[in-house]
Amino acid sequence: MDTVKLLTSKRFLAAAVSAALLASAAARGEDADRNFEIYGFAQADYIQDIGGRLDPDWDDAFRPSKICFDNACGEDGQASISVKQSRFGVKGTMPTGSSTAPLSFKFEFDLFGTGVDAGQTTMRLRHFYGEWGQILAGQTHSLFMDIDVFPNTIDYWGPSGMVFYRNVQIRWTPYKTDQNHFAIAIERPSNDIDPGSLRTIEGLEDVDVRNDEEVPDLTAQFRHEGDWGHVLVGGILRKVGYELRVDPTDNWTQGSEVGWGVNVGTVFNVLEKDAVRLQVVYGEGIASYMNDGGMDLAPSANWNTGVVTDLEAEAVPLTGVLAYYDHWWSDRWSSSLGYSYTEVDNTNFQDPGAFQRIDYASGNLLYYPADNLMVGGELMWGERENNDGASEDNVRFQFSVKYSFSTKL
Repeated sequence: MDTVKLLTSKRFLAAAVSAALLASAAARGEDADRNFEIYGFAQADYIQDIGGRLDPDWDDAFRPSKICFDNACGEDGQASISVKQSRFGVKGTMPTGSSTAPLSFKFEFDLFGTGVDAGQTTMRLRHFYGEWGQILAGQTHSLFMDIDVFPNTIDYWGPSGMVFYRNVQIRWTPYKTDQNHFAIAIERPSNDIDPGSLRTIEGLEDVDVRNDEEVPDLTAQFRHEGDWGHVLVGGILRKVGYELRVDPTDNWTQGSEVGWGVNVGTVFNVLEKDAVRLQVVYGEGIASYMNDGGMDLAPSANWNTGVVTDLEAEAVPLTGVLAYYDHWWSDRWSSSLGYSYTEVDNTNFQDPGAFQRIDYASGNLLYYPADNLMVGGELMWGERENNDGASEDNVRFQFSVKYSFSTKL
């Protein structure tokens, strides 16, 4: 990590801790209706790839979409030791002077760099929101996802085929009881556009394509729960837009397609502490909300005669499936075993190397020798298949040690 990012991260952490201490002092000093908690964990992961390689920026998370083809990243598996999963957070509630509901808040980050910081050990915001009554504003889990289907695994990224996206949103929950709740939200749009084979067309060799995000995404969620577990149905409706120009001196041409999706997840509690976790998602133009793999928009065309006609954008259909079983052998030993996949229905004008499908499977054995301490190992397998049928797989072993902490003030 470069010096500027390191200094920025240190200053950010110092400011966060200072704010936490000041808030906790206020919580202790003013009234008993306030509560404040500092929590998190320090985790070290030893990761060993066996035979295959991922994009080096993703050595510390098992994402089959990042598996390298044709030894592009080297022949032999690599080793890594990382603390990127380590996490720090603060949360609490405080009165507002209103007779309705207190104000609750949450601020949480880890050290796993993504985007322009991919491969870095640096601050990554996970949650930062406030909630009062029926209204939540800030960044947290999308309403389209079900966080409770995430299995008891130690790989940072987790199974590929589940909806997993923390997003900035304004959420309204008009109906909430002990067993049911319904919520809707507008969320920040983010499109993943594949230009496909556009640049192979004569006259379009230098074409530019970029996202066009004119309106927020609309999401909704209904959840029913009981002693047996829960079932959740999430939905999304979005405008997947793009802008295109053939020459840098041209004006941008706009276009868009409708994206939509339905996500059904459930957790069944079995035996004393075990759980079956299942999820199925289907939609068009929803890859931005998936844990791994896919694209929202891609070109399609009629080009069987060698002449390209009827060129248009298409919201790419996507299917995701997850099935995991979490088992507790005793109060000190647990395992999680399961399988997941993400698959898209490629358009007929995407490149041969475009993503088509990834499979992900894992199993682990975890030991809890004392409260707030976990050690364990996990074996993972993943495979990526491209539009032309080419495929590569990888096997990974991970050993982790995790120290958790939590203090209420």
